[in-house]
Amino acid sequence: MTDRNLNEFTDEELIIEFQSSGNEKAFEILVQRFKNPLTNYVFRFLGDYDSCVDIVQDTFVKVYRYKDNYSSLAKFSTWIYTIAGNLARTEYQRKRRRNFFSISSFGEEDKSFDIPDNSNRPDVAADMNLKNEIIQKALLKVRDSYREAVILRDVQELSYEEIADIMKIEVGTVKSRINRGRAELQKYLKDIYND
Repeated sequence: MTDRNLNEFTDEELIIEFQSSGNEKAFEILVQRFKNPLTNYVFRFLGDYDSCVDIVQDTFVKVYRYKDNYSSLAKFSTWIYTIAGNLARTEYQRKRRRNFFSISSFGEEDKSFDIPDNSNRPDVAADMNLKNEIIQKALLKVRDSYREAVILRDVQELSYEEIADIMKIEVGTVKSRINRGRAELQKYLKDIYND
């Protein structure tokens, strides 16, 4: 079996290959396929890039360590999103419990910020960044269970059935949460734009 052939494998075939032979190239391909979608999913849920990167890394560590727990009865994407979702929810709850305000960053002179190169169309890039920031702020105000359902459907474009498996709820409940989440998001966006 060559690496080229592995790239043609489905996600499920890759994890089975990794389980049966320990072929690390199969795992690396899964990481390549899921790193960006998981990062997007977790960031939209938490709104904190540093925590997001840690959670995505922890997700892949768990997939690697517990590869034998995957059952071919489920889609691989459902399994990995469930792992990432559980880690994200745990981190979100941990942060909510701490809920403190830090003033340590105020007055720091040597704090640097990365500014993206928008040399082609700075007006368009600035507008897009502002819109993304507004949407992210509004999304973080949406109730947790609704927010997760909306992200999985509208950002990650997963099916209702996959979302039901990930969230461990009925499909009807998924649809209801998505509708309610979208309504909340729309309300918060309207409030932000009217400020």
